[in-house]
Amino acid sequence: MDAGWRPFLFAIVLVLLIGSFVFVLVIGKGVFAWGSDNAAEMITISCKVVDKRTKVSGGSGDFSAGTAYYAAFEFVDGSLVELRMPADEFGLPVAGDVGELTYQGTRYKGFERHMHASGAGS
Repeated sequence: MDAGWRPFLFAIVLVLLIGSFVFVLVIGKGVFAWGSDNAAEMITISCKVVDKRTKVSGGSGDFSAGTAYYAAFEFVDGSLVELRMPADEFGLPVAGDVGELTYQGTRYKGFERHMHASGAGS
């Protein structure tokens, strides 16, 4: 093999090694988060919806865009948690709503709004 190819082959091998390492790290992080969420206790707690947001990714060229939906919840003790939620539930809670949030680790499981009866004069 000609000596002129050695730097090129070295660069290709180096890029493949670094790419493989990054790939394994990303997959490992996802597996760890999945396992951690599975081991977490399912919690239902009173809270207030304080904010909602969306995150759009992709959408350039021939690629379709994807949208992730998030809601932030504030607990009675003042602590906050932001959870990704399904698109079909994103429009239901509104900032200021009070209710029961059910979640497991970083997984949103549901939010049940407290309904208040409106009296005559309110």
